[in-house]
This record gives sequence, C-alpha cells and structure tokens, in this order.
Amino acid sequence: MAAPETASLKDLNGKWIMNKTLSDETDSVLALQGVGWLTRKAIALATITLHTKEYVDDASVTHIDIEQTATGGIKGTTELRVLDNQFREHTDHIFGELKGRSRWFKLSDLDESDYDEKYLKEGWEKAIVDGEAIESFVENGKAGWTARQIWGFMEVKGDRRYVRNVVVVKGDQVKRRRLVYDWAGKE
Repeated sequence: MAAPETASLKDLNGKWIMNKTLSDETDSVLALQGVGWLTRKAIALATITLHTKEYVDDASVTHIDIEQTATGGIKGTTELRVLDNQFREHTDHIFGELKGRSRWFKLSDLDESDYDEKYLKEGWEKAIVDGEAIESFVENGKAGWTARQIWGFMEVKGDRRYVRNVVVVKGDQVKRRRLVYDWAGKE
C-alpha cells in the first residue's frame, strides 16, 4: 500500500512491510555480508515487517527504533537509530558485531561523479531532494563489509513509497540495492 502523505522522515511511526516485488533481490547482498545459506533462504520466504517508533528526546535528537518481525511473528533484527552521527556498537544475531551511525543528511552532499553516491542520490521525491534524507552507515570489521543507506520517499510504480537505497561493499565487491516498503498503518 502506498505511503500516506502524512508519513515523512519526521514521522515514520507505524508498520512498514517490505515489498519483495518492488524491492531488488537481497540474497547476494546477505551472502556478501556473511549470512548463512539457510538463514538467507528463510529470509527470502518470509514477509519482513518493520515496527517503527520515531521520537525526539529532551536534547532534540531524533531516535528511530525499529523491531523487525518475519512471517509468524519471528523476531528479526532490531535497529536503534540515533540521528546524531555518533558511532555506536551493536551485536546482531544475523549480522554479527557492528558499529554504526545515523544522521540527517542533505542529498546535495553526495558526489555525483562517484557511482555509489550517484546511486544513493537517485529517485527521491522533491521533499527529500530539497530537504533532508536519513543516512545510515554500518560496518562489520570482523566480516570486512560496510553498508551505507539513504532513507526517504520516492514514487515507485506510480505510488509514493518508503525506500532505502543501499550500497554494501566488501573488498572490491559492491552490491547496490533498493528496498521498498508498503505502508501497513499505525500501531
């Protein structure tokens, strides 16, 4: 279902379901990140839902807490994003030991002469282009990969959608993927 006009990066509160038909394939990215075959196959079969709570703390810093569930209520990963650009360590049962940061980000700061940055910049709605997107950067030093995501809204197949443009790098291997989410309502 299309994202309502009231949904924005300042209010992602609610449920978002990954639309596998509109999203790029993720198996090769998960393999690059060291996720095992059996787990990748289970992810491929599951419906992934993001249960999102966004709020601003007393210091005026935005927090986005995301609990992922798979078909049948199976617990997925937890994303606790603090948009202050500070690195935080986190251990995840799928992706291992991570260090990541998140922030508000202007797309104009991306370098279009860099292919990966050009990919991250493509397709966003005017409000994201003229305003701010969310940038998330995660690295797994042990497994040797990094993932950079830009979050926002764009028109996909005629409907406004919540989207993440993702670039994952491990050594000389690069995977660029677009993840598209359907609006499933407030919780």
